[in-house]
Amino acid sequence: MNRAMRECIETESRSTPGAWRIRMNSRTSHGPGDNIGQPTLIGDRIGDKSAPPDEQTVRDWFGPHAFKHWTKLRNWINVSYPGVFEPEWLYGGKKRGWTLRYKKTRAFCTLLPGYRQLSVQVVLGRVEREAFEARRYAWRQPLVTLYDEAREYPDGKWLTIAITSADDLHDVMELASMKRPPISRG
Repeated sequence: MNRAMRECIETESRSTPGAWRIRMNSRTSHGPGDNIGQPTLIGDRIGDKSAPPDEQTVRDWFGPHAFKHWTKLRNWINVSYPGVFEPEWLYGGKKRGWTLRYKKTRAFCTLLPGYRQLSVQVVLGRVEREAFEARRYAWRQPLVTLYDEAREYPDGKWLTIAITSADDLHDVMELASMKRPPISRG
């Protein structure tokens, strides 16, 4: 990022305190993608549909804090489930942007790269919901609240968890392990 671009970055506190907006020559840019003219807010998705984002694009979009969580989660999946999943980039349209899905026969989890924020979507089917309920009081309260407020669909409860701390990352790993136990290295 050159000096002129750095000088154009400013904090904006409209709807989300601490949200970032990049302003260049009195117009705003959505960053990677085709949403020129829109302010970039925390959680906005990568909108350029021409090709899936590469590692450098994801790193730049996330920033160092969220990218650290992205790397740790992907490494944990690769180590805990060697050869099980082939991550697949999916484009969900201009609003949803790119997501990285881990799936074998059933969806395991989907990583949602947002601007300066990583979120992970985990779908809990009937068996997983029963397991969650059995451990209800062992989970952290923010996760229980998210679970309770999640709408139930025929295929389960869809939880979208924003990863802002090591505790959030640990919760996602526990949910994923509950969904599919890691492969033991016997």
